[in-house]
Amino acid sequence: MAHRLTLRAALPAFALVSLALVGCDAPGLTSKVKSPSKAAAQPTGQATTTSAGLPQRAAPTSQSPAVFTPGLSVSDLIAQACGIKPRGKAVMPSFEYDSAALAEADREMLGEIARCLSEGALKGKDVVLVGRTDARGEPEYNLTLGESRADAVHRYLVDLGVGRGQMRATSRGEIDASGTDEEGWANDRRVDIELAL
Repeated sequence: MAHRLTLRAALPAFALVSLALVGCDAPGLTSKVKSPSKAAAQPTGQATTTSAGLPQRAAPTSQSPAVFTPGLSVSDLIAQACGIKPRGKAVMPSFEYDSAALAEADREMLGEIARCLSEGALKGKDVVLVGRTDARGEPEYNLTLGESRADAVHRYLVDLGVGRGQMRATSRGEIDASGTDEEGWANDRRVDIELAL
């Protein structure tokens, strides 16, 4: 009987020690979740061994932005393949705050991209539309807003004749946002258009 009482008294203490070992600052509880590292190529817990030398570094998977409109950033690969030239003066990408509405310059750019994807050099190629937001607001809301921006671009391209299956709309929300003032926040509010590799 005395053994049972000792075990019952020890269980709450064991639970508290377990929580302390796990840590109180787990992502999502008290701090913002950080974006996953790009270096993680294999799932956690899985490893591959080989007697070969070190692997060669893979080509970067991200594409450099080349052409901007108020709400779009078009990758260098798409701009080169489609012959899309930068506009007169440099325009920083930026959707209006808390908006997914396309500006007139965005629509003109999307017209050029649609022609290239449906009858030009990239006919039949796939693209990725990545919606982004600035860091203000709740992370869940920003993911949804980024998705709304990517969906607006997707719908417009479909209306211009690009096949639905050629595009994948996704959102990074505020994950990669770097702005700390109005100009920086404006640059974070955009849709990146990249060639699917």
